Formats: sequence, C-alpha cells, structure tokens
Amino acid sequence: MSEETVNQPVTAKRVNPRVESYKQFWRRLRKNKGAVIGGILILFFIVLAFVGPWIVTSFTDLRPNATDLTNKLAGPSAAHWLGTDGFGRDIFTRLIFGTKLTLYVGFFSVLLGGVIGVIFGIVAGYYGGRVDTIIMRLMDVLLAFPGILLALAIVAVLGGSLTNVIIAVGIFSVPAFARIVRGSTLSVRKLEYIDAVRALGASDFRIIFKHILPNILSPIIVQASLRVATAILTGAGLSFLGLGAQPPAPEWGAMLNEGRQYMYEAGHVALFPGIAIVIVVLAFNIFGDGVRDALDPKMKK
Repeated sequence: MSEETVNQPVTAKRVNPRVESYKQFWRRLRKNKGAVIGGILILFFIVLAFVGPWIVTSFTDLRPNATDLTNKLAGPSAAHWLGTDGFGRDIFTRLIFGTKLTLYVGFFSVLLGGVIGVIFGIVAGYYGGRVDTIIMRLMDVLLAFPGILLALAIVAVLGGSLTNVIIAVGIFSVPAFARIVRGSTLSVRKLEYIDAVRALGASDFRIIFKHILPNILSPIIVQASLRVATAILTGAGLSFLGLGAQPPAPEWGAMLNEGRQYMYEAGHVALFPGIAIVIVVLAFNIFGDGVRDALDPKMKK
C-alpha cells in the first residue's frame, strides 16, 4: 500500500436524519402484515373509485341509476353479479359508483377537521395561558357531545347533503386533532433548539410551522389514518338516517337504508353495501394501527 493511499483522507457519507427516519418507517411498515393488507385494500378501493365507473360504463350497458322494475329484487346472477334493488338497479354497479362518494366523505372530512384541529392545537400549545384555556374549553364543549349526535345536530341545522355531511364530520373530528397536537406541541416547545431559534429572532409563525409542526407530524398522521375509518362510518350512518347523500345517489349508507325494508324478502340488497362498509373501515383501522406501530419510537430496533 502506497504512502499516498494511507494518507488519503476518508470522507464520511453524509446521512440526512429525516430521510433515514423515513426509510426506517417504511421498513417497519412493510414488516407489519396487517398494515400491508390494509394498505393494499385502501389502494384497491382508491383505484376502484376512479377506474371502476369507467370500466363499467365502457364494457357494459349497466348504469347506477338505470331502473328495471320488471327485474327488481333479483338475486345474484350472471347478468347482475350482486342482484338488483327495489327499483331493479344493479347493486354491483351502484357499489362501484358509490366507492368514490364514500371515500370522498372520509378523506375530505378528515382533511377539514385535521387542518382546523392542528391549527387550534398548535396555537394553544405554543402560546399557552388564556389562549390555551379558551381553545381547549371550546374543544371540551365539542367533546361533551357524542360524535354522531354532534354530527346529527350540525347536519340538521345545515340540511341534508353530502357537503354538509363532510362539514359535520369534519367539525366533530377537530377536538381529537387539537388535543393530540396540543400535547405534542407542549413537549416540543420546551426543547433547547426552539429556545435557540427564538433567540436568533425567528418569528412565531416560522417557529410554529418550520420547527414545531415537522416534529409533531407522527401523531397527526396516525390520528388521520385512524380517523378516516370513523369518518366513513359516521358519514354512512348519516346517509343511512337520510341526512347525507340524497337518492338516487349510490352512497353506501343510503343504499343500506334503501335495503332495510327488504331485509327478509331480499337480504342481498342490504348485505352487500354493509359488507363494503365493513371492509373499507376495517382496512383503514388495521392500516392506521400499522402506521402507529411503525412510528412508535419503542418499536425501533
């Protein structure tokens, strides 16, 4: 070995801690079989929501609202894979078209509740004092109502529609996000690097969204992934009660409500929408549990 080789400095490869943390998260998530199954199911329903209607309308003559009273309440067959409802409409086609409506309620209501809840929680945790007291007492008032009752009250005031369901479910999701974000903010704002950034003259806005928010994303992501399941179930419940999507929209909760009157003579009308709701909610729940385990520091090896 030459002297030049011996004296040549060794340069260490720089590793971005945040990138490495993401890699570890994905490795742990892939090892969780439940999370993988849930993620595959979620991806399947998302693809189905966008591609399914095009496939059905392109390769069949079936339409979600096309009625055929001579063939109503028909059982599953080659012509109608999941049978028909009380108006002779193909249940399989309506489930395909209703996937987008169901996921739309779940995702956008959680997005609405998450944005508002994160802002309230991070402001309360960062400023403390009277601001914290006012915001958290407001959250306590919202938490005093059972979620479904609060959503029912909001929809009753705003009127029955899919948009109002999203608003109602979003509002009752706000306290859950606010409390989690507040607790995380209280622990992060006491760290030394926050004091150092503040001493350098950084504004509150920069400290909150540049230094605190990125470090409390883990509980927010976990809460959001689990909250989608609750939002879908609540939205379906409101539609089941006639306060959500209005007929003839093929929303799964509304379809379940329509099939209720045929439980004994044609149970398949309510059975298949119910199964679809169960599978989607279960997928988001087990995926959310997997995300929580992957982000839990105690799970690191």
